[in-house]
Amino acid sequence: MRDPRHIAITGASSGIGAALAAHYARPGIRLALAGRSETALAAVAADCRARGADVVASRVDVTDAASIAAWLESAAADRPLDLVIANAGISGGTGPQVAPTDLREPPEQAAAILAVNVGGVVDTVHPALRIMLRQGRGQVAIMSSIASFRGFAGAPSYCASKAMVRVWGEALRVDYAPHGIEIAVICPGYVKSPMTDANDFPMPFLMPAARAARIISRGLAANRARIVFPLRLYWLLRVLTALPEPLLDRIMARLPRKRGLRPR
Repeated sequence: MRDPRHIAITGASSGIGAALAAHYARPGIRLALAGRSETALAAVAADCRARGADVVASRVDVTDAASIAAWLESAAADRPLDLVIANAGISGGTGPQVAPTDLREPPEQAAAILAVNVGGVVDTVHPALRIMLRQGRGQVAIMSSIASFRGFAGAPSYCASKAMVRVWGEALRVDYAPHGIEIAVICPGYVKSPMTDANDFPMPFLMPAARAARIISRGLAANRARIVFPLRLYWLLRVLTALPEPLLDRIMARLPRKRGLRPR
């Protein structure tokens, strides 16, 4: 959507969410920001207000479907919602090495990642769509990842969660286009954030969050179905996944592992 004036962002207290809030913040813009860290969210809101935006910041847990729906309905009560960015997410992997008899990924970690990255996105998008159907217009952006294009042994639940929301969003786009609603999926590579700060391995083409926000906003303005970046990493992954499976398995086995659960 070109020139959105009322934007709601989940996971706005850090990383890409905070960078998107700052990118859109200017006079005439209203931002509804949601996050779990009240202190960090307050700092982001203050920065956006200093840039001239009208900001309402709310501590919201995206795994609470009723709360996220109420937050969106409240935001849309006196002004149409132009853009909702379902950005909140968490990450976790299978490193460091565990005992041979332990599961590579603890069940509680898998459940938490799926609850936030899948359940939280679904619980954000559904009320957003209801609001936009009433309005007859709007745009929904779903935060996926380049990791959605191939399962990595070091982060099984994270990759699976991002694959689910990407494919789901691509399907929704077709269903809701006739109703004036644009839907995009965002597939970033490594972006500097608290999530990537915890990684202790090389991250190819790591980029600042502010640059990622600019790329995302351009893609949304152009109503692109997929916003994938950086393209060099995307094409490298496409080439990698075209290799014969036995060779690919050996390569994947040598890749570094993400550490345990951590927020975006």
